[in-house]
Amino acid sequence: MNALIEAGRDFYQRGWSLGTSSNYSEVISQHPLILNMTASGFSKGHLTPEQFVRVDEHARLAEASQYKPSAEAALHTTLARVAGAGAVLHTHSVAATILSEAHCRHGFILLQNYEMLKGLAGIQTHEASFPLTIFPNTQDIAALAIEVEARLEDITQPLSHGFLLAGHGLYAWGKDVAEARRHIEIFEFLLEVILRRHGVSA
Repeated sequence: MNALIEAGRDFYQRGWSLGTSSNYSEVISQHPLILNMTASGFSKGHLTPEQFVRVDEHARLAEASQYKPSAEAALHTTLARVAGAGAVLHTHSVAATILSEAHCRHGFILLQNYEMLKGLAGIQTHEASFPLTIFPNTQDIAALAIEVEARLEDITQPLSHGFLLAGHGLYAWGKDVAEARRHIEIFEFLLEVILRRHGVSA
């Protein structure tokens, strides 16, 4: 939990998690699957241990709480269950919001030939090409979770490390909070590079 609180303060200071936006989680039990995640409606720059809830594999409260989990909890549980994520982080930066909307019709933003790509687990060279998937934004999170699960299991278009929601923000995950945080930082850096270099051209 402390690692998520620290990430929240950092992301808030960077302008990636302003207002009450964003949600973070980490797996605390695999069998049964239980996630500790940020409760809905709190500033991520000033999180306290009391502002977390525990959710089960169905994105329902696993323990009684006066607070409720994020409406997007099903995305976290899907990533933990299907992708084996140990932690999931979601940010709302300006670059991710603008570029995801501008490139939504293509279904991805291509990240290639950047040294920073080597910060993503499994990538060994800057010559890598990584299509960062973009899903249309929706209030139907249950349907979106099903779509994300299908992409995670699709061997022809495998979904890994992260994705964007159009006009909304970035999701990234990893084996633990440290890796998920690194992936967020890599994606946010590259999205800002693209926005500064190319603007919103798509």
